Amino acid sequence: MSTLIKITFTLFFFGLSPLIYGQNFYKERISRDNIFSIGVGPSFAYMDNGGQYRASNFEIKPSISASIIKRLNTRFDLRATAGVQWISSGGNPSTSVTDNWFANFSSYTAVGQGFYFDLMPSMNVVPFANHMNRSRWNLYGGFGIGVMNVSTKQTKSFSENEVPTKEQITTAYIPVRAGLSYRIGPYSDIAGEGTMFFTFTDNLDGNIGFNRYGDHLAQAQIVYRRYFIPKSRD
Repeated sequence: MSTLIKITFTLFFFGLSPLIYGQNFYKERISRDNIFSIGVGPSFAYMDNGGQYRASNFEIKPSISASIIKRLNTRFDLRATAGVQWISSGGNPSTSVTDNWFANFSSYTAVGQGFYFDLMPSMNVVPFANHMNRSRWNLYGGFGIGVMNVSTKQTKSFSENEVPTKEQITTAYIPVRAGLSYRIGPYSDIAGEGTMFFTFTDNLDGNIGFNRYGDHLAQAQIVYRRYFIPKSRD
């Protein structure tokens, strides 16, 4: 009796296996054209009172981002990214510099965070039609348009007795983003990603015109990317 049960089970298993394989094969033919990503890493702010950049004397702060990416075709994506970057003035300005700030009633320090959101088309250097046949390594990048709100506490001196003022500013910016991804599974990548935020203001830090350029932000992040199918298509 036990031998009959074993034979029946074996025939059932081998009969079911092609069906399971066929179902999985068919399922993976539906390309996962949506990607969720989350990234963390160091960042810095290029500001008038940010520090001495040529001497690498400036503050490094954390940043966090999350993105939803829609693959448009084999090469191009459309990406929406939101995140936060902490910012801080830094360095060791000379007396002549602080005298100039004092004369113009500029901020000596600024500490806070910027919340941002942007839309950006990006290009994959190695195109692919289906998530299952994407290359092990890939380069991607692009630029777009976004909006950022920066809130800071600012002081007009280095005095410990000064009560900082709370300031807030909203500005548009152009994100320039590039990354190198590595496939770690059928649905997952890990990537190293760098981003520059070119803002349209020189007043994120309450100090205008000291540097040649406006105030900008930069990030370097480790990013986890996950391919998925929307619930409506599962």
